[in-house]
Amino acid sequence: MAREASFFRPLGGSELPRFAGRSTFMRLPMIEDPAEVDIALVGFPWDSGSTNRVGQRHGPREIRSNSTMMRLVHQASRIAPYDLCRVADLGDVPVNPINIDDTLERATAFYRDLHQAGAMPLTAGGDHLGTLPILRGIYTGQPMAMVQFDSHSDTNDSYFGDNPYTHGTPFRRAIEEGILDPRRIVQIGIRGSLYSAQDLDWAHEKGIRIIEIEEYFDLGPDRVVEEIRRVVGDAPTYVTFDVDALDPVYAPGTGTPEVGGFTTPEAQRMIRGLRGLNLVGADVMEVAPPFDTADITALTGANLMFELLCVLADAIAKRR
Repeated sequence: MAREASFFRPLGGSELPRFAGRSTFMRLPMIEDPAEVDIALVGFPWDSGSTNRVGQRHGPREIRSNSTMMRLVHQASRIAPYDLCRVADLGDVPVNPINIDDTLERATAFYRDLHQAGAMPLTAGGDHLGTLPILRGIYTGQPMAMVQFDSHSDTNDSYFGDNPYTHGTPFRRAIEEGILDPRRIVQIGIRGSLYSAQDLDWAHEKGIRIIEIEEYFDLGPDRVVEEIRRVVGDAPTYVTFDVDALDPVYAPGTGTPEVGGFTTPEAQRMIRGLRGLNLVGADVMEVAPPFDTADITALTGANLMFELLCVLADAIAKRR
């Protein structure tokens, strides 16, 4: 498909040095009207759902800064996302840093507006509870599939008694609300010590396909991609990437790091393997700059966003 004049283009490094100018995702223009884009790059600067280390509210700003190194064409797939669809920075989700319920309402309305305008969201977070209002906002009445890269299942029921909303509960809530089809969810990289041997029982009982890290290493990224494709099939599929899925040597700046994860190249390989799925949105969550080292995690987050952008743009182009 030929590039149209209305398609947005990132500011090139020969036009203005990459360390200069306004900080936006991928050096794209920042606009307000979601009807002008096919893919909306959004920041979700919020960490009120975090139960351990905080600082994820600063993630979108640092990912924007580190995304200046993202250029025009994917080196391996040769996907040129800005030639396939209209992409721009739509700014940040409106948040209330001291009220979780209010933020969930504000964010759901924000993503519903994006969806109704025809814009597919690609979000940088922010703690993982933020994925719940994204899913609520883009829900059309048909339960969605989900690919979740994570070290935690995030299907806990509550925290400190009866609190139902933390970064450890979003997908339990989404399943209970009928937004996600648990039989079409695959979680990759789950690991770490447990509170009890029954921690994952609810998720297993609901039919979630959990690929714990030991199985991941037995299968390898290519066979994991085959399993992802088998589980989600042709269902509308959301992709969520918690950076703590990576081993902390590749993503030290995160709220709940777990040793023994997969590598950044393996993550890139798996995301590239999602090409051709019926994708409806994606996010990269849990980047916490206060705990980062030399911007490693923020740079990784920016690269993962570009990987996801390419497969999302390809999905949109193939649906036309």
